Amino acid sequence: MRRVGLTAVLGLLLTVFGLAPGASAADPAPADLTFTTDAATATPGGSVQLSMTMTNNKTYDVLFVYQTIEPTWLTTQRPDLKYSFTGCTLATAAGSTPCSGTGPNNLGPNYGATIPPGQSRTVTLTLQVAADSGCNGNIGFYSYYYAEFSDATNTSGGPVFTPETRVVCA
Repeated sequence: MRRVGLTAVLGLLLTVFGLAPGASAADPAPADLTFTTDAATATPGGSVQLSMTMTNNKTYDVLFVYQTIEPTWLTTQRPDLKYSFTGCTLATAAGSTPCSGTGPNNLGPNYGATIPPGQSRTVTLTLQVAADSGCNGNIGFYSYYYAEFSDATNTSGGPVFTPETRVVCA
């Protein structure tokens, strides 16, 4: 009983003098990667804009980003679905600028690091559906990313899944 009383007194003193740990909301991830598309469907011969937004939630700059993008397993099981990435742009304050490359690996340089604290960068890929693509299938992707910050820390995340694009025929 004496130990319980001592613990209660110690807890009261810490609370009165402001030394007790306070309740706080969970910290956001140091960096977030989100995806959007400009359309949920496409027809053979059409295209969809797939936008990827990297947000820096830390108080230090993002200096480096490495990101992959790969088709989901279900997408790979439909050999009749034909598509490719045909364009890439980075949104800037002065407008869109071309990316340094497209493809399934190392999309990170396209973000134009550095990303200051609290800011985001959006890269948009053009997903072109081939004119002879099959129909009634979904094209989807997943991504892993790695980011390094100016305080010498890093974070990684994934898989992050894109919205699926349904290939429809009229």
